[in-house]
This record gives sequence, structure tokens and C-alpha cells, in this order.
Amino acid sequence: MEIEELFATIQERLHASPEESYTARLAAEGEDEVIKKVGEEAIEVVLAAGRQGDQRLVSELADLTYHILVLLAVRGLTPADILTELENRRR
Repeated sequence: MEIEELFATIQERLHASPEESYTARLAAEGEDEVIKKVGEEAIEVVLAAGRQGDQRLVSELADLTYHILVLLAVRGLTPADILTELENRRR
């Protein structure tokens, strides 16, 4: 799965019923809750990177990536915005 495909799925699920979709439920709780989840997942990444092994790290990075993509979607941004910023920094 590519990031763009995952992001498209997230965008679709934002319009789903909160009873049927975790993504829709999280977004319905508001941007502050999405931000809170990003923070929680970031902490879990740091902890996993410490001594929990590579598989745990990958799992937590997947969770963080998903929640970052939800935050982007809620804010009306896209992964391309991040890539543009990184490209600008490269120069």
C-alpha cells in the first residue's frame, strides 16, 4: 500500500458513519482529539525505539503515520504538502 492510497482511504472514511469507522469517529471527536492521538503515538514510537525491538517500532510507526495522515486530512492538507516542505529544505 502506498501512502497516497492510505490517505485516499482516510479521506473517504472521514465521510463515513462514526459508528462504522474509527477514522470518522476520531475526526468527529474534533481536531484536538486527533492532535492528542498523534502525541500519544509519537511517545509510543520513542518508547518502542528504546528497547522494544524492531517489530514493535514498526508497529508504532505505522500507528503514528496513520494518525498523522488523519490530522492532515482533518486540516485539509495532504502528504504532498509534507513532501513539498522537505523538497524546499533540500535546496
